[in-house]
Amino acid sequence: MRKLRPKRRIPTMEETVEDPPTSAVLLDHCHFSQVIFNSVEKFYVPGGDVTCYYTLTQHFIPRRKDWIGIFRVGWKTTREYYTFMWVTLPIDLNSELTKQQEVHFKAYYLPKDDEYYQFCYVDQDGVVRGASIPFQFRPENEEDILVVTTQGEVEEIEQHNSELCKENQELKDSCAILQKQNSDMQAELQKKQEELETLKSVNKKLEQKVKEQKDSWETELLRLKEQNQKIALENEKMGVRVDQLQAQLSTQEKEMEKLIQGEQDKTEQLAHLKKENGTLFLSLTEQREQQMKLKQTVEELKQKEATATKKQQELTEPKNKKTAVEEQLVQEVEHLKAKVEAGKACFLEKYKECQRLHKQIRQLRAAALEVKQDLKSQQEPMGMGSQEPAVSTVIG
Repeated sequence: MRKLRPKRRIPTMEETVEDPPTSAVLLDHCHFSQVIFNSVEKFYVPGGDVTCYYTLTQHFIPRRKDWIGIFRVGWKTTREYYTFMWVTLPIDLNSELTKQQEVHFKAYYLPKDDEYYQFCYVDQDGVVRGASIPFQFRPENEEDILVVTTQGEVEEIEQHNSELCKENQELKDSCAILQKQNSDMQAELQKKQEELETLKSVNKKLEQKVKEQKDSWETELLRLKEQNQKIALENEKMGVRVDQLQAQLSTQEKEMEKLIQGEQDKTEQLAHLKKENGTLFLSLTEQREQQMKLKQTVEELKQKEATATKKQQELTEPKNKKTAVEEQLVQEVEHLKAKVEAGKACFLEKYKECQRLHKQIRQLRAAALEVKQDLKSQQEPMGMGSQEPAVSTVIG
């Protein structure tokens, strides 16, 4: 008849205040050779405490949350423990005595059936580091007591025992080789773990650097986007301004054409005024020459009048006698006076003519100056640097 599998017993507060760390890792991922269980009995008598002896290998370092559990043979994960005890951390890991450790299981917490169980060392990550041979919880019986009755049976048992010892030695040698291989693998694993930590540190630094570079690029991209928006807005404003300037330039070109045409007209007008000014200047010169001649004539007449008056006074007698010569002189004096008066009238008329010419010349100068100023004021706003037309002046 098939026996029912006992339920897992939950440890009490005397054993622990929390569940041990377990794992769903399968047996293929365990390392059973890092902790070796010693002096495991084939069976333990129910109702008594059980002491579990174990040895830590050279490269295995125990941790605070490691534990030893009793598992029913056939378990698949570390969650299937029946009971457990926390391990005691050794003080000096380098001591040989420290490598030999033990834990005590109270009888009350042990299984009550006769199924096969085994000790398993589980670290704080829930990984199995060692497992014992199977054992049972049952009382001793007569089948367990070997009674030797004949010498032949003793020799046969001794021979069998010798073979078992030889096989045990071979197993020990194989175990030593495996332990050495495991030690080498642990050293290699430690080295790989150190390399992994180094790579993780380098990777972390690279990730931080990449993050900083990414943040810097995002900031620069945001700044360039804002700058691009500003440039696009400025370009739009510049386009509107260019259109306005082109319209203004077209208007100014039309005004320039009008000013150029007006300038040509005023230039022709100025040339006409210059020509007329030259004609008036020649006429004024002739008038001045005639005026000088008249002045000379008047002076001559004044001298003749003075001479005639003087002669008249010399010839005048107290008796006031008039001779024919005197009459002639008087007539001549009168004639000279008439000529002087006529010269004065002619001089006055010529003088008035000169004044009128001077007035016309001043008007021509004022008109020429006004034309010049108009041309200058029209050229300055338009940025024209054309040379001003020469204007001759007449000194009055």
